[in-house]
Amino acid sequence: MRQRPRGDSRGILDPGRLLREVRFRRHLPAESLRQWVEHYWLIDWVLSAPFEQRVVPHPAVNVVFRRDDDGPESGEVAGVGRDLFRITLSGTGRVSGVQFRPGGFHPFWRRAVSELTGRRVPLPAGRLTPPDAPVGEGTFPGAATSATSDDERCRALDTLLTSWQPEPDPTAEEAVRLAEAIRTDRTVLRVDDFAARHDVPVRRLQRLFLEYVGVGPKWVIRRYRLQEAVEQAAGGPLSWADLAADLGYSDQAHLVRDFTAVAGVSPAAYARSVS
Repeated sequence: MRQRPRGDSRGILDPGRLLREVRFRRHLPAESLRQWVEHYWLIDWVLSAPFEQRVVPHPAVNVVFRRDDDGPESGEVAGVGRDLFRITLSGTGRVSGVQFRPGGFHPFWRRAVSELTGRRVPLPAGRLTPPDAPVGEGTFPGAATSATSDDERCRALDTLLTSWQPEPDPTAEEAVRLAEAIRTDRTVLRVDDFAARHDVPVRRLQRLFLEYVGVGPKWVIRRYRLQEAVEQAAGGPLSWADLAADLGYSDQAHLVRDFTAVAGVSPAAYARSVS
């Protein structure tokens, strides 16, 4: 079990600008929740002009609470996003978010996570649970965005998630483990090779990922490899032909097409924008 949150910027387009414009940080949840939750992410901002942030989504569900200009707190469950996510922030505000590990939301949702893919489902005031989820009702954890300290905000999220009463699920643990293997091992390029390596039939692997992660294993592999490409593009000059080969693409043009589709700009244009 990890002892500190991830320090990478995978998925965040132009992370340097994000850190200049807003206060962004990550914290680990209570230890009992770490088998399912990747981290909590907190953002606070005071802006004189609107700021747009773009994110290449992870294959993960997020639960997000937001408050703008001392207004009411709103909450939503964000399923795995297939497209580039854009958000514009202005004035003052704060967000407290939960990023689940891929496969880790199923013990809370208790249905096929693919039902949430590409959707953002509001959490109505007066409920602690996603709409129609088969668990109890409660109230918003107002401290998620109104508390003065990060510790208080994280404790509010701990309380929220614990109240959803997730139950141990060996199949969810398997999905989390397999998705983590794809994320951390850049040699994973093909579904059939990955399935053979882990002694899982391809058909079962596909069903497992759709039920527990929300998208298929091929999509997860390609998304993580594209996030690597985005991260490397922000790091300085590189050989796109060599990177395409490293990430399992048949040629550089295929990588450029996929990169442009997911990031909204070509690799060269993105590299120039962050330099």
